[in-house]
Amino acid sequence: MIFHQISDWSDAYANAPNIPGGDRWPTAWVQPAQAYRGALQASGRATLDVSYGERERNRFDLFSPEGRPKGLVVFVHGGFWKALDKSFWSHLARGSVESGYAVAMPSYTLCPEVRIAEITREIGVAIARAAAMVDGPLHLAGHSAGGHLVTRMISATSPLPDGVRARIRHTVSMSGVHDLRPLMKAAMNVELRIDEAEARVESPALLAPMPNARVTCWVGSAERPEFIRQNALLANIWTGLGAKTCVIEEPGRHHFDVIDGLADPDHQLTRMLLST
Repeated sequence: MIFHQISDWSDAYANAPNIPGGDRWPTAWVQPAQAYRGALQASGRATLDVSYGERERNRFDLFSPEGRPKGLVVFVHGGFWKALDKSFWSHLARGSVESGYAVAMPSYTLCPEVRIAEITREIGVAIARAAAMVDGPLHLAGHSAGGHLVTRMISATSPLPDGVRARIRHTVSMSGVHDLRPLMKAAMNVELRIDEAEARVESPALLAPMPNARVTCWVGSAERPEFIRQNALLANIWTGLGAKTCVIEEPGRHHFDVIDGLADPDHQLTRMLLST
């Protein structure tokens, strides 16, 4: 019989030190994101820095397809709620845009300036603002901390207005952190300031899904065991609460390249995200 116990919670969630060449990221995203953003600006299909709130980082970029959009995709970035912004991910809109969808990519205020609960509220406002600009079905995608944030949007305590919730067809959480309690034991919690009370109201795995929730939990098979566990955890619990769920472990992918498929309209990840 083999027992498993985590003794180093910071290492359990440390990605770059545990990926060969992991120090390439996030710099590796900068050039392709700039290039794609510039190309859509040149063609008049990028609306940048749309305001959705009063804080400096309350902005999103909106990328549009040729012709009338079939609907809207919102991609929420990761960075453990304390790093990065929308500018690193623009190229990941390509798969959905070339499939005929508009894509909104918000930034949000980071910890420790605000708590995670406030970031949840901000993302709710950002999605509602983007949804008011683009008609049709709504698809949500989020990576790592962004996976947490998009699954919060389809929990029973979602901050989204009822009309926006009704438009959501599918949510894909990539390497999502769905139970915040383990992070209370990691060094990063000095900045995140998660306590037991916040973990219980902000962890999707501890909440019920909204009615008719449909979620895919997507992770790379080469990721840290904690991300693989967190990925399966939400689907396991929400299946028992009536949600339609799917778990996918993409072979050979790690935490930083598991999102690459979003740049390709023919990749299974993009096709899954846009499925209804």
